[in-house]
Amino acid sequence: MEDFLWSCSVAVKGNLDQAVSEFHVVLGNEACDVDSMVCALSYAYFLSKTTCSETLVVPMLNIRQAELPLRSDSVHLLRQVALDPELLLFRDQLDLRGLHRDGRLRLTLVDHNVLPRPDSDLEGAVVEVIDHHLLERESSPSCLVTVEVVGSCATLVTERIIEKAPEVLDQQVAQLLYAAVVLDCVNMAPSAGKVTPKDEHIAAALESRFPSLLPRGDVFQMLNEAKFNVSGLNTEQMLLKDMKAVSGSLNVAISVLYVPLEDFLQRAGLEAELSGFCMKFGFDLLLLMTISFSESREPIRELAVFSHSAACRQQVSHYLEQARDPALNLSPISSPRPHITAYQQGNSTASRKKLLPIVKDFLKEREGDGCQGGGCLGDVEEDEESCFPPTPMNSLAEGCPLDNGLPHISALDLEEKFSKMADRRGN
Repeated sequence: MEDFLWSCSVAVKGNLDQAVSEFHVVLGNEACDVDSMVCALSYAYFLSKTTCSETLVVPMLNIRQAELPLRSDSVHLLRQVALDPELLLFRDQLDLRGLHRDGRLRLTLVDHNVLPRPDSDLEGAVVEVIDHHLLERESSPSCLVTVEVVGSCATLVTERIIEKAPEVLDQQVAQLLYAAVVLDCVNMAPSAGKVTPKDEHIAAALESRFPSLLPRGDVFQMLNEAKFNVSGLNTEQMLLKDMKAVSGSLNVAISVLYVPLEDFLQRAGLEAELSGFCMKFGFDLLLLMTISFSESREPIRELAVFSHSAACRQQVSHYLEQARDPALNLSPISSPRPHITAYQQGNSTASRKKLLPIVKDFLKEREGDGCQGGGCLGDVEEDEESCFPPTPMNSLAEGCPLDNGLPHISALDLEEKFSKMADRRGN
């Protein structure tokens, strides 16, 4: 696989892309977890070995290159299989929109079946989908769709390779796929509610073909420890580490945090940092899903809803409390932060994969009720305590209040401002 990745890197990073008539990009999802990364790499490698055309097949990680170090488990896996991260291609290294405008782009989506709203203009380039999430894509004769709700998308990619070109499976590719299946299926434990008979069958097939693969438990422990290592990460990095965004009447980020919720809520200046994060990336609301483990290694899930708008926070919280497909079994717990509603999640098998459709349904219903974009952090009202100077009545005014530049506004100032806004709306 190194030679394949090197040739892709040379074509893109060496400014040779104009010499390529067409790019076939295998694109993972925007969370870019181990499953998504492995599927992009492995399926692109498979296509490169089985497709006879002038099209250059390249795998793409759907994050900026600078964000890869936040995926500590992915980085660890790459080192384990001796793949240099410098050979990988990232979203900020190839202009997909420019290629699409020029009619030189084909897209295969792995580990997701619809593009997020900001990328919807690329839909016309999608020719194939392989995914294990709930099907949201409308059928089209121009797009081959393989969607099956299994524990890991790598299960479906491995199945395709074994059926069509088993010779593509070497030790390195097998290690990647096996690791993704074991990690995504939580060590193949039925109690976690993720593994399916097909996942188990594929894992066993890889073990049979490659007896030197590490034992499942060792693979899971190694990657899980790397995944849960958040030492040294600031709040923004923790939120970006494993985040997916959904858009509709609101822009919502769903971040998985690998620490107990109580520990996260104790971080100094947390609400100011969450406010700054929302302002920086344009989110109205944050859903924080935490996962940790008990002494008996049973998963513990907790959920928190952050918004400075009490109405917005209450709407989302109520909807999640009432959810039945699946039921999250939420029990309110004390939160030391006034703009964060916190819950113990009784249904420990309900991962973000199962929460996402619930959130999307909420946004659709909210749109149907006539609520259009924004409406939470985006609402700005002027009041008598505003720290902005008044605008001069005309350009001839002497001594414009902005002559010395904008006043300094800190994250704490923003938090206080939003708190006052939210309090007024709640009364």
